Amino acid sequence: MNRDILADFLDMMAAEHGLAENTLRSYERDLEQFFESCSKDYHDINEKDIKEFIAFLKSQGYAARSIARKISALNDFCKFLMSENEIAKNPMLNISAPKKSRSLPKFLTRDEINLLIEAAEHNPDNTHKRTATMLKLMYACGLRVSELVSLPLNCINFDKKQILVKGKGAKERLIPVADVALKEILQYLEIRKKLLKGAEKPFLFPSNSKEGHLTRDAFFKAIKNLAVLAGISPEKVSPHVLRHSFATHLLNNDVDLRSVQMMLGHKDITTTEIYTHIITEKLIDEVKSKHPLAKLKL
Repeated sequence: MNRDILADFLDMMAAEHGLAENTLRSYERDLEQFFESCSKDYHDINEKDIKEFIAFLKSQGYAARSIARKISALNDFCKFLMSENEIAKNPMLNISAPKKSRSLPKFLTRDEINLLIEAAEHNPDNTHKRTATMLKLMYACGLRVSELVSLPLNCINFDKKQILVKGKGAKERLIPVADVALKEILQYLEIRKKLLKGAEKPFLFPSNSKEGHLTRDAFFKAIKNLAVLAGISPEKVSPHVLRHSFATHLLNNDVDLRSVQMMLGHKDITTTEIYTHIITEKLIDEVKSKHPLAKLKL
């Protein structure tokens, strides 16, 4: 079982569906149990493997509720693989699974984003400077965490104020970068060499990991620590939540859906449309001030 893809899935489930830590750990165990039973990589699973797994669970006397949860975990995982273009066909299409209502993505307010940034900037050491830069860049561009940590050193065009990102399926996209994020990157580049601790590496955020760049897990832990320093519940903060915050705040400020789709790197606009279901403070204020009933005197 690929641990990176599993970690990405669990992060997404926490951000988009608000699953509690215990539920996430249950999903993790359920998926590990399935892949141990079929002894296949996630790219190769099929409908037969899933049906055989369900039959095995029944033969072992698992309660119907437990089986339903495991089917649900597999269903969500396969949908995630499809959305990330990791598999071409969903093996769960003909498998009965409990229907689940689609939850709205979790996101941070602009004040909470500012608190995170301030927490990073309040600690001026090199590691916190790197975290502050990554935080601003992720929020400025809506990057996936895998895209963020593996950015090459030459990915940013400072003249055109753009960043070139290689996303899923090696597809490239250009994303505009806010001036405040560009300024942060320039400041970070001045201390970057101090973080190398050895030979030069081709990544914007290098480390001594086997990948040569900061790992997703390290960034995940760094922003959780920032949340504590900022007085925000760590459960509210994750890379997926930062990405959702980027999209939500753009749509709140009248950026069109197609542009947000392009910047997020979504293949299908229906994936992006979930953000349009979020009732914003701006919309509430407009209804209060512009609806005909709001003008009636009581």
